[in-house]
This record gives sequence, C-alpha cells and structure tokens, in this order.
Amino acid sequence: MKHQILITLLLLTSLLQAQNQKESYSFSLQEAIEHAIQNNYSAINASRDIEIAKQKKWETTTIGLPQINGNVNYQYNFEIQKSVVPAEFFGGNQGEFAEVAFGTKQNMSGVLSLGQLIFDGSYLVGLQSAKTYLKISENAKVKTNQELKEMVVNSYGNVLLAEESISILEKNKGILEKTLSDTKEIFKNGLIEEENVEQLQITLSSINSSLQNVKRQQKIALNMLKLFLGIELENDLQLKDKLTDLAQNNIDLQLLSKEFNVTNSIDYQIGKNLETSKLLLLKLEKSRALPSLGANVNFGYNAFGDQFQFFSQNQKWLNFSNVGVGLNVPIFSSGARSARTQQAKIALEQSRTQLTETEQKLKLNFQKAKSDYEYSIEQLATSKDNLKLAERIENKNQIKFKEGLSSSFDLTEAQRQLYTTQQNYLQALLDVINKRASLEKILN
Repeated sequence: MKHQILITLLLLTSLLQAQNQKESYSFSLQEAIEHAIQNNYSAINASRDIEIAKQKKWETTTIGLPQINGNVNYQYNFEIQKSVVPAEFFGGNQGEFAEVAFGTKQNMSGVLSLGQLIFDGSYLVGLQSAKTYLKISENAKVKTNQELKEMVVNSYGNVLLAEESISILEKNKGILEKTLSDTKEIFKNGLIEEENVEQLQITLSSINSSLQNVKRQQKIALNMLKLFLGIELENDLQLKDKLTDLAQNNIDLQLLSKEFNVTNSIDYQIGKNLETSKLLLLKLEKSRALPSLGANVNFGYNAFGDQFQFFSQNQKWLNFSNVGVGLNVPIFSSGARSARTQQAKIALEQSRTQLTETEQKLKLNFQKAKSDYEYSIEQLATSKDNLKLAERIENKNQIKFKEGLSSSFDLTEAQRQLYTTQQNYLQALLDVINKRASLEKILN
C-alpha cells in the first residue's frame, strides 16, 4: 500500500512538473516569419478555409453524380378507410350502397431509388463557382501570410527597439549618476550653486521614469510578438538579431528600381476573383431560363397483411420497379428572372469599377511605399551623423561643466539633445526595416 501511494505521488509530481515546464524559443527574423506562417492562429484557420473550399468544391461536383437513396416505410392502419359501392354488386337492392374497406391493417414497403441529373445550367455554373471559391480561399491565405509577415517584422523590430532603448537609457543613467555624484561633491566644497545639482536630479528622475516605461513596453512588445508567432505567452522567447545589423541588412537600393506589376498583387487578384464571382452570378441568373432534365430508376417491394408477419418466411413480398425522366421548362416568371438578371449585371459593373479603383490605389501605394523606403534610408544616414554630433556636443559640455566653464542648464540641454538624437537614430533603424517590409508586401 505504501509503495502504491509513493508511486502515485511521484506520478503526480512528474505531471505537475511537466505542466509547469516552459518551452524556450530563439528566432532570427526570418525564422520568426517562417514559424508564424506555420503556427499563427489566423494562418492556421486560413489553411483550414482552403480545406473547406476543397470539400465545398467536391460537394458541388457530387450534385451531378448518381444519387442512390433507400427508403423503408411501415404503416399500421388501426382504422381502415372505407368507401361505398353500389350494393347490387354484392347481391343487394338496386339504389342502395354498401361500405367496403380496401386494404390491410399492416403495410410495409422498401424502395431503392437511383437519380441522375442529365442537364441543368445552374449546375454547370455551380461547378465554376466552386473553383472560384477555392481560388478565393487560396488568395486569402496568401494575403494572410503577407500581412502576417509584415506584422512579425514590425513586432520583431519593436522588441529590438525597446531592448536597445533600455541599453542606451541605462548607459545614460550611469553617466548621469556619475556626473551628479561629482557635482554634489563640488557643491559640498562650495564651488557651485545648489541649482546645478537640482537640475541634474531632474534629468536623472526623467531618465529613470523613461527607463521603467520602456521596460514595460518591452514586455508588451515581446508578448505581442509571441501572439503573432502562435507561442504561449508564458513561454520564453529570445531574439537572435540585433537592430543595427538587421537595419543594415535591409538596405537594398536595387529594390527601389524594381518594376511594379499590378496584376501580380494579391489585392488585384482578389478584386479579379470578385469580378469573376459576379460574372458567374450573372450566368447563374441567365441559366435559370434554361430547362433542366433528370432521370430516376426505382426498385421496391411491398407487403401487406392484417398481422405483423413481415419477417416471417411465409410473408409474401410484391416487387415493383419503374424508370422516369423529368423535364422542367421555365415559361413565365412575371419578370422576376429579368429583374434578377439586371441586378446581377449591375453588380458585375460595380465589381469592375472596384477593380479599376483597386488598380489605381495599388499604383499609388507602391509609389508611396517606394518613397517612404527611400526616405528611411536617407534618414538613417542623417540620424547617424546627427548622433555623432550630439555625442561630441554633450561630451564638450561635460568637460566645460566639470571645469566650471558652463552651467548645468547648458549641460542639461546638451544631454536632452543627445537623448532625443539617440531615440531618433533607433527609430530610423526601425523605419528602414518596416518600410522595406511594406514595400515588399506590395511588390509580392
């Protein structure tokens, strides 16, 4: 008994440890994109939509294939319906009628039916519509992957931006704390005014506040990236790439000279699919004026009796069979078909107008994305140069302040300029990554 209890406790302990064990992930940006395409929740459902469309296509196809149905019917007539016939048929008086019951109390029948659609215009249109529906689902998957890639790039970059911001703020904090400590010593010796110390304390307090805020933002950005990757928020995630290296790798001037073919855009293809679906809807309305033809074959058995003996060997079953052909010819609908056809024509023209609008918007979006990417590259070079200048200016003011040649206001202003320039440089790095992702999204 003790051994059983010990084994049970060990099993429970192992189970709890397995549940509490966290998974760890480490991705470069490209690895993160590949992982997201396979594991993102929206991407998974987009793949399922394609499978649904494939099954829908087969479902539509089966409408034109042979259909076999079986039917078993049992009926108990606890009161048989009666009819009246002239009584003279049974030796009665002329002019009188006799009640006669036709049938038996127990009836059972079994029928096997085979049906086959021979011609139906709407069925042919339905087959084309099922193919279009599958294509729409496939394009939706491509669209989802493209948007997902851009979101992963942006989110990955936001995490790196937060990490770099934390590193710079901690470095600035360390330098400022050293300056403040030295300034306090100088103040104690009566060589400077207390206002210089207070000014540095204000700057340090602002840095501490910014540092805590960025740390919180880093956690949020990291969890957002996990969500896009399809990773549980409790799991660990490490990023392999660095913001500076990633930005440099995303500078591609040849991308700016790449031609834009609007027909290759997934948004244009989705618009084209919409036009095709409206065209098929018009064909469907026109096909309703065509006749439909179908055939069926029925095989069956009937059995009758006043007692329930249908499964006994003495029960007699009567077989029957028939074949039939049905032709349905639409003749007059009081203008309903014409009204539906006109509506379908108008919807088709609307889809064509929307496609033209989509084409023009895509061309404009390409021009804007190209301009934004080119500007981000230029801005990165400018921000890098400005950062070097701001560092030199801040360093000179540090020396002047320590030598008593400038006030704390001058040093604080130089520090603020440096901190702003640092953030501008980090944002410029991120912009290069994000703007390239936006441009590639349109080009692909």
